[in-house]
Amino acid sequence: MFAIYKKELRSYFINAIGYVYVGVFLAAAALLCCYTTLGSQSYSTGSYFTMLIFAFIILIPLLTMKLFAEEKKLRTEQLLLTAPITAWQMILGKFLAAFTLFLGTVLVSCINFFPLYSYARAERAGEEYSSIHIGPVTGEIVACVIGVLLIGAAFIAIGLFVSSLTENQLAAAVITVSIIFVMLILDVVNQYIDVYAIRAVISWVCVMSRFGSFTSGILDYTAILYYLSITGVFLLLTSRVYDKRRWG
Repeated sequence: MFAIYKKELRSYFINAIGYVYVGVFLAAAALLCCYTTLGSQSYSTGSYFTMLIFAFIILIPLLTMKLFAEEKKLRTEQLLLTAPITAWQMILGKFLAAFTLFLGTVLVSCINFFPLYSYARAERAGEEYSSIHIGPVTGEIVACVIGVLLIGAAFIAIGLFVSSLTENQLAAAVITVSIIFVMLILDVVNQYIDVYAIRAVISWVCVMSRFGSFTSGILDYTAILYYLSITGVFLLLTSRVYDKRRWG
């Protein structure tokens, strides 16, 4: 598994995909931070993270479209299937490589919050005494980062599964974009549905409705379990695909 992990992580930077992903992610994060937080002169970061998640519609498929589709295209899939590793080891190696790059980029993008803390220190220095908290809420930022990482892990697992179904990287990217778009837009569509039962069901499966607690600095354990469940289900589906190919 570790050999596959290193191979996949290295492959992101052998070709342009890794550089494009990192560049686009950091540029989008900086622009969103300027627009939602710095531009509005607000210490609230909830809207920034919410908009960043919608950017995953484009960003996550860049990470996942090649993971298995490229193996099929280059006819190296049979080498993986006949290697002395289990399907789970192969899948986890690829998943963890994509998630490592995603994790690193998210953490680097947190540099965007440094100006908020600098501005808060300057603002507090001009105040003789204030009982009101001045500056960004660190707990809110940490909770949002955890929520973003969980959602990203779920989307990466979805993209990994889609990539296992086709040898066309473009098709894998388009299908993944469509699935992530539908999962994120459900919360917007739900506002226009009048039937309570339907709204309750959509709200229960909606990704964004569960992210609201994280923007308030609250770690919602039911939401954490939900995101981990999505990740686990799609990794399991991917393992079933390759178990069938290996033994079918």
